[in-house]
Amino acid sequence: MSQRNYYAVLCSVLGLAFAWSAWQPLDRFTWWLEIAPILIALPIVLYTHARFQFSRLVYGLMLVHAVILLVGGHYTYAEMPVFNWLRDNFELARNYYDRLGHFAQGFVPAMVAREILLRTSPLKPGKWLFFLVTCVCLAISACYEFLEWWVALASGSDATAFLATQGDVWDTQWDMLMALIGAICAQVFLAKAHDSALHINGNL
Repeated sequence: MSQRNYYAVLCSVLGLAFAWSAWQPLDRFTWWLEIAPILIALPIVLYTHARFQFSRLVYGLMLVHAVILLVGGHYTYAEMPVFNWLRDNFELARNYYDRLGHFAQGFVPAMVAREILLRTSPLKPGKWLFFLVTCVCLAISACYEFLEWWVALASGSDATAFLATQGDVWDTQWDMLMALIGAICAQVFLAKAHDSALHINGNL
């Protein structure tokens, strides 16, 4: 598939997912909060595309992350139907879609940060790159938790669905742990594929 067609497919899937997510979400206020990262990141990616094109792997992961956010925005993270079914049928303590979202919050940014650091810094694949990418992802996760806290303070009970704590007093810690696990998993399982993608594009 040509690069242009690949981008067209990604944009089409994102457009369809966005339209579906925006159509009668469970809670409109929560929807705006949940999809805000897309509204921030997408213009940046489009604006910088001419000067910095990511690998197909990273663009594909960005799309997956966007879809996860759009699904979470449509249903809210605590009421995603498939994970409600898993909770009820396997007698789980909660709807775990929120955990998936925070795993992705570490997994996808890890590959984004890895590519930026490899292409714009003297860093090479190895322990220091692994460590610094992991630190970046934890910093992003911590900042997101700050954002959730500030939104909760500003909007009170209106932010309940956005926080998706589901009564768990350790929800913030779990969220950051899942982001950490996601960042580590991305680098362990995708580093070789990512390096190959960068070699193919002549960026490594």
